[in-house]
Parts: sequence; structure tokens; C-alpha cells
Amino acid sequence: MAAPSGSRQGGGASLWAALLLAAVALRPAGAVSEPTTVAFDVRPGGVVHSFSHSVGPGDKYTCAFTYASQGGTNERWQMSLGTSEDHQHFTCTIWRPQGKSYLYFTQFKAEVRGAEIEYGMAYSKAAFERESDVPLKNEEFEVTKTAVSHRPGTFKAELSKLVIVAKAMRSEL
Repeated sequence: MAAPSGSRQGGGASLWAALLLAAVALRPAGAVSEPTTVAFDVRPGGVVHSFSHSVGPGDKYTCAFTYASQGGTNERWQMSLGTSEDHQHFTCTIWRPQGKSYLYFTQFKAEVRGAEIEYGMAYSKAAFERESDVPLKNEEFEVTKTAVSHRPGTFKAELSKLVIVAKAMRSEL
């Protein structure tokens, strides 16, 4: 599990993520808006492509996925976005519903606008049927305040899922 700004050491970030996931699982009905899920094609060919979608009042939050991949044919992926009831938290999940992608990713970046990332994770394999998510190794990706992206030279070209939990940016008065 990963938190932004280089604080990906186990202890605090792992505990925080576990507490966040427990809170989401135990939340009262209606505490989180129904997610908006949009399908899109991930296209190989080595060219940089982008897909983005916005949610929240006045499309307050945007999640953008930028990537380049090689091999195979188009794959159908999904982006799910949701906000907390008070619109202070935002989630963005990008994944291949069939589990593992067969494309070779040369780069990726999932970026949020209107919020700062509190938790971000990338997976080489997404859960499918009886199989579990398989996270990338920490050295393969990085999490900043606004993006989860590959690390050039250490990313092993496998990507099937990205998860981001972000909090509304504070406005200075």
C-alpha cells in the first residue's frame, strides 16, 4: 500500500490504509455516492493515449489515465469514480475487469485534479474470479500528491489496476 510524498514505509501508511478500508467497509448506507463507471479502450501501438472523467458537484474532481502500451489488441478497461457524501473524499479506480492485462505498458500515470492523494496503489494483476489483486513492487511506481505513475527503469511493464483515494484540496483564504 502506498501513501504520497515518499511515505511508503510499512507502519503508518499501512495502518492508515487498513483503517480507511475498514471505515469504507463499515460505513453507514448512503455515506458514499454511487460510483460512476465508464468503459474505455486501452489501445496498444506505443503512442501515448489519455482518458479522463470527472465527478462531484460541478465536476469538482477529475481522474485522468495516461499511458503507452505495446502488443496485442485493444482491451476494454473501466474507470470508476465516487465521492463521499460530504464531497470531501474522492476515489478513482482504473482496471481491466478480466483481471490480467496482456499489453506491455511502457508508461502510465493516473492523475487527479481537485484533490490530493492520500492513498495510491498499482497492480500487475486485478482480482478476477478466485484470484486476488497482485500489487506492483514499491520500486516500480511512485505516488505523489496528485499522481500514481511508473518509475522509469524499474517498472516491469505489467499493469492491470490502479486505485486512488484523495481528499479535497483546502482552499486558502
